[in-house]
Amino acid sequence: MPALAFPAWLSAARPGTDVGLALGVAALLAVLVVPLPPLLLDAGLALSITLAVLVLMTALFLHRPLDFTSFPQLLLLTTLLRLALNVATTRAILTQGHEGPAGVGHVVSAFGRFLMGGDLVVGMIVFAILLVVNFMVVTKGSGRIAEVAARFSLDALPGKQMAIDSDLSAGLVDEAEAKRRRKELEEETGFYGAMDGAAKFVRGDAIAGLVITLINLIGGLAIGVMRHGMALADAAGTFALLTVGDGLVTQIPALLVSVAAGIVVTKGGVEGSADKALVGQLGGGSKPLAIAAGAAGVMALLPGMPLLPFLALSGAAGTAAWFRREAERRAAAQPDPAPLPATAQELPIGETLRIDLLRLELGYGLLSLAAGEAPRLTEQIRGLRRSIAQEMGFVLPAVRIQDNLQLDPDTYVIRIKEIEAGRGRLRPPLHLAIDPAGGVPPLPGERVNEPTFGLPALWIEESRRDEALARGCTVVDAAGVLATHLTEVVRENMAELLSYAETQKLLDELPREQQKLVADLIPAQITVGGVQRVLQALLAERVSIRDLPTILEGIQEATTAGLRALPAILAVVRQRLARQISEAARGPQGYIAMVTLSPEWEQAFAEALIGPPEERQLAMAPSQLSAFMQRLREVFDAATAAGEAPVLVCSGGLRAHLRAIAERFRPATQVLAQGEIHPRARIRTVGSI
Repeated sequence: MPALAFPAWLSAARPGTDVGLALGVAALLAVLVVPLPPLLLDAGLALSITLAVLVLMTALFLHRPLDFTSFPQLLLLTTLLRLALNVATTRAILTQGHEGPAGVGHVVSAFGRFLMGGDLVVGMIVFAILLVVNFMVVTKGSGRIAEVAARFSLDALPGKQMAIDSDLSAGLVDEAEAKRRRKELEEETGFYGAMDGAAKFVRGDAIAGLVITLINLIGGLAIGVMRHGMALADAAGTFALLTVGDGLVTQIPALLVSVAAGIVVTKGGVEGSADKALVGQLGGGSKPLAIAAGAAGVMALLPGMPLLPFLALSGAAGTAAWFRREAERRAAAQPDPAPLPATAQELPIGETLRIDLLRLELGYGLLSLAAGEAPRLTEQIRGLRRSIAQEMGFVLPAVRIQDNLQLDPDTYVIRIKEIEAGRGRLRPPLHLAIDPAGGVPPLPGERVNEPTFGLPALWIEESRRDEALARGCTVVDAAGVLATHLTEVVRENMAELLSYAETQKLLDELPREQQKLVADLIPAQITVGGVQRVLQALLAERVSIRDLPTILEGIQEATTAGLRALPAILAVVRQRLARQISEAARGPQGYIAMVTLSPEWEQAFAEALIGPPEERQLAMAPSQLSAFMQRLREVFDAATAAGEAPVLVCSGGLRAHLRAIAERFRPATQVLAQGEIHPRARIRTVGSI
């Protein structure tokens, strides 16, 4: 058993595990305080250089920045590794530098000799240039790009979240895809924010390298001359060699990692690895290559210029331009498929002609209602679509949500087929308090009219919500106010929103046992457009079309009897739906509160009808019609004040005409024919005209 336990512990500490990472970080921190022998110091410096090359190559071959989300953490760890090794080499230089290069390790001395080339001044100047390039150019530029990328990523977050929620509400994506997109958006925002902070590590590393180099040089000279009695020239040569070598072995990996960071943050939205992107975009056209070849050729002919390099570059660029030009000619000579170019050219025009059946435009101050991890507005829109489908049998079209910078920040607009159908103002995070009695709630707040029904209301702080509820008020948040307004607008315009395609879809989705009825009815007796007009007429009076088989049976009965006019077909269908219509007209008291039409008015309207039997028109004197409307308003107002929800009952031949009159000043008034009241429905007469 002990023999088996050791490999298990060893495997738990291998690279790529949490224990391995913890041990690695602990080792880096230990290097800061524990002296290292030359052999381990050489191994650590070799690891730093190799790791920097690996990071650079990984950045070059990235497909997209989010494929390297661990890069900010890696920047921190590699910076910590270089600083730990820098401290270790500084300790070795100051304590063992007088013994010569062997006391510090072979890597440091080899880099120092390679860069200096036997000249101390040249070596120091080259090292200073490398330090300036890393600090002033690469690191500073990468940090600025990371800062701008993080800022723009955060600014675009609400709009991207709203686009995801809009696609989800429209049914273009499912819940799993929306969650994946939200997670990817969060990773993108977190990545660029972390890169903004990690760029500060790289810049601090460059500053620390400069300071440590100065410390090594000045401290080494002082220790060599004052403590070990070395001559000033010998001390300068020895410690300058080790200092430059130490700085170089630190700055080269730092430069490689800085370049990698710059490649990652400058990649932006470019897809594919850097080699393919650069070659594909720089060599993508023959004209730029040809111009570059000509410029190199002119430079070769200038007096004093080296002929061979510029001619070689001119020939290479010219050859590439020629091959690229031939490829363009072959592509242009290939015959294009006939239908595809027309389709490709007409598609953008078709897209511009397409209109949104239902669109919600928000001022930028209201974008928070549709953004976030769990946006309230999109949830309520999904609930609205479900409730409309269950109650009315009508599948609401997708609601497109978009921002509109031309609106005031707190304003929204509801559009039906691009035409404004409703508008309002919201004050999030305030809540709207409404007194059911019709007055203004006795609370401090901003007085407004509720946008859906125009009732007096009050915007109050969320802290006063419980107080408003205790006073009997209805309290709704901003998203709820907008959803209520949208619901009412949809109910008023359902007839317009029921398109031909949606009607066909409703017919196709009927159960298989009902498809025989559809086949017998369409197109032999009525077209799909005729069915659409019948359904639209029902929806216009808020009659549910969920019982579509019964509606189709009514249409078949009417058309079999020879009826072709829409009012006549609609009358038969409504009689078929008598039970449903009676149930919808039943008030809270359990009965249908009726306002009846007197025999005198019945006769007056019957005499005012002119035209063929199926297409009768109402031709009543304006004074008589005005008197009827005045009397209708008085009776309905009195019944409503008594707590009733009355309906107007008349004969079947007059129903459509009386409905057309009533909807102009009381759109919610229900007008029923006598045959539309189910025999078992409880009724009560609450008024007469």
